[in-house]
Amino acid sequence: MNLSYELERYLTIRRNLGYDLRTSERILRRFVEFADSERAEHINVALLLRWQAAFGAAGQQTWAARFRIVRLFAQWLNGLDPGHEVPPKGLIPSRLRRGRPYIFSDTEITAIIEAAAELPSTYGMRGLTCSTLFGLIAVTGLRISEALGLDTTDVDLHEGVLCIRRSKLGKQRLVPLADSVNARLRDYASERNRLMGHIPEPFFVTCEGNRLGDCGARYNFAQACQRIGLREVQRCHRHGRGPRIHDLRHSFAVKTLIEWYRSGKDPAREMIKLTTYLGHSRPQNTYWYIEAVPELLELASERVIGTKKAEVHP
Repeated sequence: MNLSYELERYLTIRRNLGYDLRTSERILRRFVEFADSERAEHINVALLLRWQAAFGAAGQQTWAARFRIVRLFAQWLNGLDPGHEVPPKGLIPSRLRRGRPYIFSDTEITAIIEAAAELPSTYGMRGLTCSTLFGLIAVTGLRISEALGLDTTDVDLHEGVLCIRRSKLGKQRLVPLADSVNARLRDYASERNRLMGHIPEPFFVTCEGNRLGDCGARYNFAQACQRIGLREVQRCHRHGRGPRIHDLRHSFAVKTLIEWYRSGKDPAREMIKLTTYLGHSRPQNTYWYIEAVPELLELASERVIGTKKAEVHP
């Protein structure tokens, strides 16, 4: 069995089912390259552990995620050839831990966008794309994969609506835009087309006109954060540690909830709107922000206490 050939089949079938496989594809290609270098004809636990040792340093959570990706591929292969071993669950144990999100202030978001706009490139496309991308995520709460997956045809600049086709759960949804956001995207598209000399298929592009990838977006975000002091300046193009691009999404959700509490709206009634807008599968995933952010938890507690007092003293 040719592992490279089977990998292409596997990726094609899963893409046709609506899965976003950019991360999985990157991991699986490295695994198959290693298997080929080992002249392995079948996948087994020993091969997986040798690959882990050769891949490079990473945390246990990262390796647990990589293991799950390879295990799914091994299950596919096992269905074709029982000679392939499906590694047992828990071979690399992990525990889902959701850290407290970093909530950007409006000043920090503005500084990130301005720093991103100044990232150097030959034609200025890098700064134009990154500043617009980070701004869009900050005001819509899109996942980074959803924003990068946008094609030009997914962005209706006339109606001011985004069509999210490549979501985390494979479901489509429509995201309406404020007029100011739509105007910014219209300006970006116009300047992008002028610099490219044509209308590209992907909405967010690199200087070469290709779709901006996940790694490139995260690197440029790290560079912008380093420029304004949110991350320490690193040598050798390292990202460093600090607030993540995904925290822009967290910040949007938290600020929306805080505004509801402060304006007297009932978050329980409004929550389904935010759940739908963010593309969460369950309202519980949106309610998580209340317990994850101290200010929100305090506002929620005040609301509960106020409600109880009103019931006691009508």
